[in-house]
Amino acid sequence: MSYGLLSPKVDFVFKKIFGNEQHPNILISFLNAVLNQKDVITSVKILNTDIDKEHIDDKYSRLDIKATTNNKEHINIEIQVKNEYNMVKRSMYYWSKMYESQIIEGDDYDKLARTVCINILDFKCLKNDRFHNFYRLKEVETNEELTDIQELHFIELPKYKGVSEDEDISNMLEIWTTFIKNPESKVIEKLELSKEEIKDAKYELLRISSSSKERELYERRKESLLNKVSALKNAEEKGQRKKAMEIARNLLDILDNETISLKTGLSIEDIKKLRNDIN
Repeated sequence: MSYGLLSPKVDFVFKKIFGNEQHPNILISFLNAVLNQKDVITSVKILNTDIDKEHIDDKYSRLDIKATTNNKEHINIEIQVKNEYNMVKRSMYYWSKMYESQIIEGDDYDKLARTVCINILDFKCLKNDRFHNFYRLKEVETNEELTDIQELHFIELPKYKGVSEDEDISNMLEIWTTFIKNPESKVIEKLELSKEEIKDAKYELLRISSSSKERELYERRKESLLNKVSALKNAEEKGQRKKAMEIARNLLDILDNETISLKTGLSIEDIKKLRNDIN
């Protein structure tokens, strides 16, 4: 029986591929593509290779990738499919925890190393059209950089328009973004013949996609993430309804039921009940 490829946008699959100790060249290539720095990364140590069973079913757990590089950088990579409207603050929080955890009381601050958080988002988050943005601490007026010890990256998949198979694509960040969005694309089929790291990533994806055990874990993880999305949606709808009820309550003395319904989206029955409750 043949199965389609699992989606690398699900954190379980992403970690299996990019956090794979057997193929460190995949993560090295990805990091060099994202960071695009003078000191090229040549080796990585993945710090959390295991995927605990309890994390699969926990909709609020994080299956991120933590690693250190030969340049002594501390890296955290997280992929998110649902906009929780807190990504910037969340990323800042995890960055600060990673940075702070490098030393204990009494240690010299010189031990603190460059710390980088990479967020891959399957939704639009930032107010520009670029699919890749990264941030450091800079002086507001002069744009002078204070330090590169802090770096936050956001890769927004919906903003990446992609390329056709006829184009000569050499930018590795675009290649990896294409792979994450659509590993079955003609572009990836073409590139896996010439780029070893893409070939290895596709092989690992094929391996886990053909394993009944891995597919079962994938489906469980996907279900837990869908439950999280549903919980967030319900909370969001409750918040919106509460806000609409507050607005309607303030309009009862000045507008009729039909007009309040149009302005708030509440039903006529809801507004009548609101009037009765107040009276």
